[in-house]
Amino acid sequence: MDIQVHSVHFTADKKLIAFVNEKVSKLELFFDNIIASEVFLRLDKSQDGENKIAEVKILIPGRELFAKKQCRSFEEAADLAVEALRKQVHKHKEKSLQ
Repeated sequence: MDIQVHSVHFTADKKLIAFVNEKVSKLELFFDNIIASEVFLRLDKSQDGENKIAEVKILIPGRELFAKKQCRSFEEAADLAVEALRKQVHKHKEKSLQ
């Protein structure tokens, strides 16, 4: 699977990019037909603590799955977005088997 990580309006450090790559690549354990994934890390302009946004899009044959989460840290947001995608992949797999 090809994973692209984009940081919008800031520079992500190597540890954050490695963390996101590791989390997204774990989706292949649940569905091995993932073609590519794209991750966007953004900073929201709001002043509250939950201003980090992670958007994860994965491309599978015939579909595109997407999840967006906003949290206090990019790691937490990426973790929650990948978990949401795991559920979507699971549902897609169940439907395709019927």
